[in-house]
Amino acid sequence: MLAATARVTRDLDLAEDCVQDAYAQALTHWSTSGVPRRPGAWLTTVATRRALELQRRATTLARKLPLLVTDAEGTTDAPGPDATFPDDRLRLIFICCHPALSTDAQLALTLRLVCGLTSAEVARAFLVREATMQARITRAKQKIAEARIPFRLPDAADLLARVGVVLDAIHLLSSAGYTATFGDELVRGDLAARALDLATLMHTLLPDVAEVTGLLALLHLTEARRLARVSPGGQLVIMEEQDRALWDRAAIERGLQLVVAAISRPPVGRYTLMAAIAAVHSEAPTWDATDWPQLVGLYDLLLARWPTPVVALNRAVAISFVDGPQIALDLLDHLAADPQLRTYPYLAATRADLYRRLHRPTEAITAFEEALRLTTNTAEAAFLRQRMHALRAASST
Repeated sequence: MLAATARVTRDLDLAEDCVQDAYAQALTHWSTSGVPRRPGAWLTTVATRRALELQRRATTLARKLPLLVTDAEGTTDAPGPDATFPDDRLRLIFICCHPALSTDAQLALTLRLVCGLTSAEVARAFLVREATMQARITRAKQKIAEARIPFRLPDAADLLARVGVVLDAIHLLSSAGYTATFGDELVRGDLAARALDLATLMHTLLPDVAEVTGLLALLHLTEARRLARVSPGGQLVIMEEQDRALWDRAAIERGLQLVVAAISRPPVGRYTLMAAIAAVHSEAPTWDATDWPQLVGLYDLLLARWPTPVVALNRAVAISFVDGPQIALDLLDHLAADPQLRTYPYLAATRADLYRRLHRPTEAITAFEEALRLTTNTAEAAFLRQRMHALRAASST
């Protein structure tokens, strides 16, 4: 709705107001007349009509801070690269990913304003505090206001230059859906489905770009395991304990085909490598049959291309199944000094599991307690608490 309304108004502030007004009208009208056959279309129509009405009645609104500024000679019906975009949401993401803004600002604006994540969820994706992220978004808007940066749809020459940031935004959206930042549910299926939909649209738009193919492969392989990640009672089920019969084989086959296609177009990028890692897990018939040496090799390549502490942490986990938990613990000691991981619950949770595997329950329990203090998802917290209580019970007997 926001994307469609913004395309008409070219003013995100006005579009947001009109979308909210459309929802308010729906609460009033639908309670008496019933929900229309196509509620989304009804809401979008009301929002866009309201926007046009306000633009006609109040010319001062046209002077408000526009997030989407077009050239004076441009019109909403003008032909151009707009016509090649198959979806309003994808179009708006490309507009937000303007190179005049920093990469972090582009991602933050896209996730907050287009993908619908809260400021807290965006902050969690960047491993920063919520206040820091809010300030970052505010500064980006101030830059737009002061410099009056023109936001226009990229032409063919600029399109590929923005692809990387767009893929990052879709991947972060998928991660937010894979494990909900807050709340009682482990998975936010709406966000995961939205990310997969956008990745599919990207692949339709740019089928020959290897990293677009790689990201779509990764999302298919991730989605294939979704049903097995949660028990009938809503509890987290880690991959080691998942019933692989619940994995979606059709999605896996689709993902594997896309991985092969992406790898065939060198150089191999990070999303293709991440998809290859997911493919190794997907092809293993059991947890014990996982090819951990191959995974370590893939993580080595990924870390060389994307040297982030989270990749290093995942690499340490893979190494623990090749060289043992103690070697991995030594690697974690170096990672603990990274400020980005200071409030990252998976670092403490990984340390706890390594101590558990080394039969050091006291240190494992301490690490579990630290992970619990940092975890904001109820389902993950319940899993950690269960593991911690089991250790305490075992060590007291």
